Amino acid sequence: MRFRTLAFALGLAVSATAGQAQSVDVTLSGGNPGGLWSLLGAGMDRAVKADNPDSVITYQATGGGFANIGLLAANRTDLGLVHDAEIQLALSGQEPFSAPVENMQAIGYMYNWAPMHFFLNSKMAEEYDIDSLDDIASSGAPITIGINRSGNITGNVALFMLEAAGLDEATLESNGGSFVRAGANEQGDLMQDGRIDMATNGIFIGHASFRAIDENTDVVLLEIPQDVIEATNKEFGTSAYTIPAGSYSNQDADINTMALGAMVVTTDQMEDAVAEALAKAFLENIDEIRGVHGAMKQLTPELMVSQTVLPFHPGAEKVYKDAGLIE
Repeated sequence: MRFRTLAFALGLAVSATAGQAQSVDVTLSGGNPGGLWSLLGAGMDRAVKADNPDSVITYQATGGGFANIGLLAANRTDLGLVHDAEIQLALSGQEPFSAPVENMQAIGYMYNWAPMHFFLNSKMAEEYDIDSLDDIASSGAPITIGINRSGNITGNVALFMLEAAGLDEATLESNGGSFVRAGANEQGDLMQDGRIDMATNGIFIGHASFRAIDENTDVVLLEIPQDVIEATNKEFGTSAYTIPAGSYSNQDADINTMALGAMVVTTDQMEDAVAEALAKAFLENIDEIRGVHGAMKQLTPELMVSQTVLPFHPGAEKVYKDAGLIE
């Protein structure tokens, strides 16, 4: 009897092991500690642990997407969170990259709903009759414009969009205005203190920094010409997006803009089995990732495969094909 019991127990152990997903032990390079990307890292770690308790995704704080691409290019990290716009620049070898980065492959898209916002002081908007981004250059308004710090992709995108709308730095300075480099939360403080007239950034609708601007200052959300949106999407590989009417206090109508997205990226050095295990865990345990932030509730399996700037890693591609998400 004792031998039969032991054999039965051993059989259960073998069966459980056979049904368990491969364990993974990888490093994910993200962004600042405590930011959304660190939350995503925690959600991904929970997702792989749901498939195999021995799995671990170790989050590594970095300077952001540009830094992560550098780590991936040098094969110094397993995974990196990267904006689609940053990938587009890396693939073509544009600044800050000295040459094209060609070893990146996608595991999955995490979000594509971080729209660019342009908040302008209401008094200045009324005085100079500015409703849209393309009104600024010809208005003669001496606007002090907040732009995210160098190394943050939203700064690159904001400058491109303003220039596409006719406002380069020379024109702004001839009007008596200037650019001020500042992060998202800093721009809110600068707006409140009257040290800048416009805040620009690409983050989720209702992000804390945007709420601070909307609640503490009288601002309008500027319209963006369609040709500027299309030029930006072509340049950065981003997508069109609409900020619904009523998202902010003085916003009576929808505002068409473009949005940045972010994805989990690896390199062609990752083993197929590891990439397959990661994609499978993210897909089957998607609620672990959705639960990290209210905005992430929009994540769907279809969204995970909707990126178009990189080839999928063969291991991840197999999972998505088996699930009928891609052909």
